[in-house]
Amino acid sequence: MNSAETIITGETLITDPHESPISTGALVIDKGIIADIGKKEEILKRWQADEIVHKPAGLIMPGLINCHTHAPMTLLRGIADDLPLKEWLEKHIFPAESRLTSDLVYFGAELACAEMIRAGTTSFVDMYLFEDSVAKAAAQSGMRAWVGEGIFDFPTPAFSSGEEALKETRRLYEKWHNHPLITITVDPHTPYTCSKPLLEKSRDIAKDLDLLIVTHLAETAWEDGEIRRRFGTTPARYLDSLGLITPNTLAAHCVCLGSKDIKLLSNKRACVAHCPESNLKLGSGIAPVAEMLQENITVTLGTDGTASNNDLDMLTEMDIAAKLQKGVTKDPTVVSAHDALAMATTWAARALKRDDLGRLKKGCQADLAILDMEQVHLRPTFDPISHIVYAAKQGDVTDLMVAGKWLMRDRCLTTLDEEELLKKLPNALEKLGLSRKE
Repeated sequence: MNSAETIITGETLITDPHESPISTGALVIDKGIIADIGKKEEILKRWQADEIVHKPAGLIMPGLINCHTHAPMTLLRGIADDLPLKEWLEKHIFPAESRLTSDLVYFGAELACAEMIRAGTTSFVDMYLFEDSVAKAAAQSGMRAWVGEGIFDFPTPAFSSGEEALKETRRLYEKWHNHPLITITVDPHTPYTCSKPLLEKSRDIAKDLDLLIVTHLAETAWEDGEIRRRFGTTPARYLDSLGLITPNTLAAHCVCLGSKDIKLLSNKRACVAHCPESNLKLGSGIAPVAEMLQENITVTLGTDGTASNNDLDMLTEMDIAAKLQKGVTKDPTVVSAHDALAMATTWAARALKRDDLGRLKKGCQADLAILDMEQVHLRPTFDPISHIVYAAKQGDVTDLMVAGKWLMRDRCLTTLDEEELLKKLPNALEKLGLSRKE
């Protein structure tokens, strides 16, 4: 009989969103990797383990991947709601962010990690300021993170110029490139907040170090109009003219894309991080996801930051992503539950160039979440994937594992102290000059 570190059994095992679930399944984990997977009875005949975890009503699924967020914005949740993006950013968010420090960013990222773990998220892609602190918080929590220092033409609380932010990108790469959980990306903020030379230098660093380019693209009609006014073309075509639309590009939002832009992204094999809740809340519009999928673009999901969402719940994001496209196209077959789950798992892993994530298969990383299906809103269970997307809630997640390490057991976080975080929150808000509204 083979020996391993952990065996987990459950009522249902989701290996891949587009494959049939395994009923009464089990998976074997050793050294952070899935060593075997199959029917419970067969697995227990072949394997013994140091720990066997039985979840009789458990749905075991791939951990969710949040492909676009600004994790430390947990500290700014709800400070300026119901405003258009430009006013929201320039009059409220940028002034509040001017008081950020690396310590505050670390604390905000810890809060975000705790929230994401509770909602079944094992990995996230982050663009913000003081990203070294985000990387430290993610590594401490045990989550996977793709992090990139936000690159702007103007000074930020972290760096005096875009040039300094580019230097920080190289420093981050040198510090973290061998870390098993942290990956560095190159993050020019938007086509309109970065000059042409800054965008070109971002492209060159990404090519030199073989890093993903993460950027906001075509988020609003205002951006589309502004780039057309400045450069006589669309944001997507402008970035493409500078060599920034590539298979290593992950473009967030992509709300205002025309058919030619969509074909461009498809031809260049660029990937998209769709953020439906944030786009709706800011009144930015609805991304043409159905058309992107028809053109075989890899579409992923992101929550964006909590100042524009206002949560980091990927379960809700999947639900809205699926239903929104059905309503827009008046076609209930568009973006199925299976597609929505793929956006948050297998397709996300594809965008991040990781074929060992987003699936529960032999040889893949043991990144998984477990849901308790013995709930009145999850019974009867005719299609477990349908329930994940359309019915499951954050509180249904009981356990979460990354690389074979438990980050949550029986709804208790193992790497972060939530009670201590909440105690520290008032002091952090005071440092930001914000007071909690009673």
